[in-house]
Amino acid sequence: MYSSNFNNLILNSDSYKTSHWLQYPPDSQYMSSYVEARKGDHDVVFFGLQAFIKEYLQAPITTADINEAEMVITAHGLPFNRSGWERLVEKHDGRLPIRIQAVPEGSIVPVSNVVCQIVNTDPEFYWLPSYLETALLRAIWYPSTVASLSYFCKNVIKSALEKSADSTDGLPFKLHDFGARGGSSMETIALGSLANLVNFSGTDSMTALVAASRWYGMDKDMPAFSIPAAEHSTMTAWGRERETQAYANMLEQFGGEGNLVAVVSDSYDLWNAIDNIWGDTLKDNVENMGGTLVIRPDSGDPAKVVCEALTRLAVKFGATTNSKGYKVLPDYVRLIQGDGINPQSLGKILDAVMNAGFSADNVTFGMGGGLLQQVNRDTMSWAMKASAICIAGTWQDIYKDPITSQSKRSKKGRLALIKDSNGQLQTIKEDELSSKQDNLLRDVYVDGTLLIEDTLTTIRKRTGW
Repeated sequence: MYSSNFNNLILNSDSYKTSHWLQYPPDSQYMSSYVEARKGDHDVVFFGLQAFIKEYLQAPITTADINEAEMVITAHGLPFNRSGWERLVEKHDGRLPIRIQAVPEGSIVPVSNVVCQIVNTDPEFYWLPSYLETALLRAIWYPSTVASLSYFCKNVIKSALEKSADSTDGLPFKLHDFGARGGSSMETIALGSLANLVNFSGTDSMTALVAASRWYGMDKDMPAFSIPAAEHSTMTAWGRERETQAYANMLEQFGGEGNLVAVVSDSYDLWNAIDNIWGDTLKDNVENMGGTLVIRPDSGDPAKVVCEALTRLAVKFGATTNSKGYKVLPDYVRLIQGDGINPQSLGKILDAVMNAGFSADNVTFGMGGGLLQQVNRDTMSWAMKASAICIAGTWQDIYKDPITSQSKRSKKGRLALIKDSNGQLQTIKEDELSSKQDNLLRDVYVDGTLLIEDTLTTIRKRTGW
C-alpha cells in the first residue's frame, strides 16, 4: 500500500511534474504563470479559487507528506525532489512560498484575459508554481465554466422575461439545479452546484449548501431553496389505475397557502393528466389549495411538449394577457421543464413559448447534466501557462507559439488586467501599468495565508444581483 491520503498536496499533481525541478535553466529564481480561458462562446464568470485555497493550500506540508510522496513517486518510476520539499518545511514551516493574484470572484471577464496569476516568493522554490498547475487549473476551470454557462442561461431567461413578462422578480428561481445524481463525484457537485448558485437560488443539490457554508461564509444564511416534488417512483407506486389519487395526495400533503408543489405528470399520458386529471377531476383542488401546482413533463421534444402543455393548461384553467401582450396562466398553476435542458435548447424553448403567445413567466427550468457534467476544460479552452522567468536576477518573457496552432499562443511577461479608456477589460504586461491604472488582479494568497475571503452574497452582487 503506497498511499491512501487524498489530501497530500505533493501527490495532487501530474506525474511528469515531479521531474521538472531538474529541467529549468541554471540560476532560475522565480517563475510566473497565469490562467485564462483562451476562447469560448461566453464571458468568464470567475469562481472557485477561494474554495481551493481553503480546502487544500492552508494546511502546511509535513514530513509525513514528504515521506509518503517519496514512496509513491519513486516506486512510480520518477525522481523526487526530497531536498526541495524538506527545505520548504525547514524554511517556511511547510507553508507554500507563493503569491496568487486573481480577479475578484464573480467578476465577468471576456475570454482571452488573465484571471489568475501565480509566482513563487522565495527564489529557492522556482519550481513550485508550475508544480501546482494541475491542482490550481482544475480548481478554477470547472467551477468557472459552470458559473459562466449558468450566467449565460440567466441572461437568456432574463431577456425572455423582459420581453414577455411584467416582472423579472422571479429570475433567481427560473433555473433549478437538477444535477446532483449526474455529477462525477460529490466534490464535483459541491463545486459545480455552488457555481450555479452564483447566479440562481434554486437547487436540489444539498451538497452545494454544505459547500457554501464551508468555503463561502454562508453558515448563517441559506443560499438556496427547493420545494416538495414528486418523482416517477412515488407516482407509479400507486399504479396507473390510481394516478388521480397519487396526484390528489400530493396536493393534500404539500398544498396550502403560499406553498409550491411539483408533480411529474408524464408517467403514462401527459395529455390525459393535464386534460382530465389536473384540468377536470382535481381542478377544484388545484384552484383552491392556496398555493401553486408546478406540473413537470419529463419526456418528448422539450419545445413542443412545453408549448402544447401550456396551451392545454390555458384551455382548462384560463389565462390572462399581461401588459406585454403575452398569456399568463393563473398563479396557482405553472410548468417546470427539466428534461433536455442545456444552454442551446433553453433559448429555443423560450422562443417557442413566446411564439405561441405565452409569457416566459409560465415556465421554470431544471438543468442537470447540461449544467454540471457536459463541460470540460476545452469548453472554454482553459490553460495555465508560464509567461515569465527570473534567472540570475533578470526577468525574461517566456511563451509558446506553435506554428501548428495559433490558438495556443500564450501570453508573455508578468501580467495585469485593466479597464482601458473605453471601459473594456484588457490584459497588459504588469510593467506597462501607468500610475492612473488599477490592476484588477489582487493578492488573494501569499506565503500560506488567505488574504481575501468573500461570501457568496458578495460574489453574487458582482454578477449584477
